[in-house]
Amino acid sequence: MRIDIIFYLIFILTIISCNKLDENYNTNDNNDTSDDTNKNLECDSCIFSYEFEVITLGVGPEGEIVDEPKVPAALTVRKKDSIHFSGIIGIEIRGETSQYFDKKSYGLETWDREYNDIDVSIIGFPDEEDWILYGPFSDKSLIRNKLIYDLSNKIGRYASRTEFIELYINYDYKGLYIFMEKLKRDKNRINVQKLDQGDIDENLISGGYIIKIDKSDMDDGSYTDYNSFQSNFDINGNLDGEKKIYFNYEYPKPGIIHADQKNYIKNYFHEFESALASDQFVDPENGFRKYIDEDSFIDFFILNELSNNVDGFRLSTYLHKDRDEKLMIGPIWDFNLSFGNANYCGGERYDVWLHKFNERCPEDFWNVPFWWNRLLEDQKFVDKLKLRWNELRSNTLSNINIIQMINNYYTFLNNETDIVEKNFDKWRILGIYIWPNSFIGGNYDQEINFLKIWTENRLNWLDDSINNL
Repeated sequence: MRIDIIFYLIFILTIISCNKLDENYNTNDNNDTSDDTNKNLECDSCIFSYEFEVITLGVGPEGEIVDEPKVPAALTVRKKDSIHFSGIIGIEIRGETSQYFDKKSYGLETWDREYNDIDVSIIGFPDEEDWILYGPFSDKSLIRNKLIYDLSNKIGRYASRTEFIELYINYDYKGLYIFMEKLKRDKNRINVQKLDQGDIDENLISGGYIIKIDKSDMDDGSYTDYNSFQSNFDINGNLDGEKKIYFNYEYPKPGIIHADQKNYIKNYFHEFESALASDQFVDPENGFRKYIDEDSFIDFFILNELSNNVDGFRLSTYLHKDRDEKLMIGPIWDFNLSFGNANYCGGERYDVWLHKFNERCPEDFWNVPFWWNRLLEDQKFVDKLKLRWNELRSNTLSNINIIQMINNYYTFLNNETDIVEKNFDKWRILGIYIWPNSFIGGNYDQEINFLKIWTENRLNWLDDSINNL
């Protein structure tokens, strides 16, 4: 009984503290101050950091952040001496392999005081309820995900908005994190039509959908008719092969998506792949272009090949189809093992094709679909790829621009602030192998120099390789 009273008193005191910071949680007072909003609209190249303080609202084990379920907590966001957000959240550990790292990543939802989801704006990002605190650990440059997401947005392909933050949990400093949007259907994220269960009429059933090539989200790792469907073609484009790709229902979620909607999107994929595998795959009316947005596939190819993301094309690969529109690929996701930061399957090399992954790692369970090899057999697709690559190389993807972006991140984190020093005082991993590092720098400067040299080598190799396709 005494423990219950103590817990209740602590909970009330925490809520009172949050109320003092934000007396009108359910009003627009939760939105960011004008300098954040203006920064996001007017200062595309500005770099900022924020302090995120999380105080869990439980006592003992009830206050421990676990994989599931989310535990209630109070979140306060500061920049210098200014409070930009305060409110209630639910927070849990996220990730798969990264869960075994000492530095965890977290997923959080913004909640009202009854613990119901509530859409809010945090540090100028559009209103939503789902957010991610990504903690770079094996990526000792700390910036690989932010770099590629920023590049994607700069070339006109939405990727999660990101910002540097320093995280405290229950007064314990956790180091540098990246505050990110979670990928989901939303007018400001993956902008496809809402699809309700009753939307099975032919005028509505064509969208929107989000499909993901990835590991299964089921607890036992299984792929079933409930959560996924399988390609009719193997990874070489044959109907009779054994290695076939699974496609996960991401939106609408399994358990919500109607059987007719499952059939529609499954058949759409099957028709696309049949057209691509056919002898008439380049036919302008009935070939693959009938089904996919070609430009999105070209940009997705460029971003993954640029970074040699060892998981690219075969994991964390999102596709979406809006109502009465063609299938698009993207947004990009999960690039911590990119830019040379993987010591397996050629992930460390700058001089190999990423889409040839199956040839380097034939025993891996998760494979690249046959699409990319087949698309590169179409000269028109190749010509458009070359044109887009060379256009981007003259501006956004130039050596000068990308290296300058890396230098800007470095200057902010290492020179203008002491964030790098504090992060690696907390996590003493410089000079130590963390899976799956291909390079182990003795200090932060060496990690950044490796990233810059690798990237320039990769860009130069791709210049020759793409233009010689």
